[in-house]
Amino acid sequence: MSDDHLPHKTPEVLALSSALPPQTLLISSLIAALVLVVILVFVSRKKSNAQGNALLLVGPMDSGKTTIFSRLVYSQHIPTTTSLQTNASSFTPVPSKTIQIIDIPGHPRIRGQFADHLNSAKAVAFVVDSNTVSRNGPAVAEHLHHILHALTNLPPSQAAPVLAIICNKSDVLKSSSSTTSSALAINRVKTILERELEKRRVAQTGGVGVEGLGEEGETTELGGLECGSEKASFKFDDWEGGDVVFLGTSARPDDSKKSGELSEDGLSSLQQWLEDLL
Repeated sequence: MSDDHLPHKTPEVLALSSALPPQTLLISSLIAALVLVVILVFVSRKKSNAQGNALLLVGPMDSGKTTIFSRLVYSQHIPTTTSLQTNASSFTPVPSKTIQIIDIPGHPRIRGQFADHLNSAKAVAFVVDSNTVSRNGPAVAEHLHHILHALTNLPPSQAAPVLAIICNKSDVLKSSSSTTSSALAINRVKTILERELEKRRVAQTGGVGVEGLGEEGETTELGGLECGSEKASFKFDDWEGGDVVFLGTSARPDDSKKSGELSEDGLSSLQQWLEDLL
């Protein structure tokens, strides 16, 4: 009888899963899960390591950045003039925890140097003179707009620094029995900056440059003012770039205090914020 007349037996194909012992499947699953965990840890650690260990003091000229720097680093009130160079030093708010403080000049021609330090920034403190912001609002908002734009355009691999707006020189404002000078400073600065940043947002949304709204009178297409809907007014509480902390401070020493001791408002809120940050 020829092979053509012999019955053909269909070869039996076993699924891979049924061909492997249960112990092998279990081990393979555990290895795959372990590899996945290692990848997630690596990515998370890589992103957290992208956040540095520096506090950038930025803001307009005469806002008190260098005075704050001197009070924190040297515990002294040192008379200062408009800074034209960056100051940097270590500060230890609590034992065993140190942060690098970098004071960036506020002059319009060199204030862009802050971008050179963003890779090492854990936090950015934008310092505002709460006593003069009512008349310098457009210029202050223009400066802050550059900061917001830079923070919202960081690469995904870099953890964004925490942003605080320091409402400085709050001691100049007169407090009442129901409201502290720090609260008054925060309310004033926040209200004025939200109003001025909203003007810039509306101008850009309407296709109009914001020339004349800033200190340098430049036309800009900066982003960084997104708050959800395009129709929504700019509010720090709704800013898509992250949470914004407002702190009322005064770097002036109180004559009634001992040498080197901070005044009642002082920098205690800033120091506490730094302690919590570390």
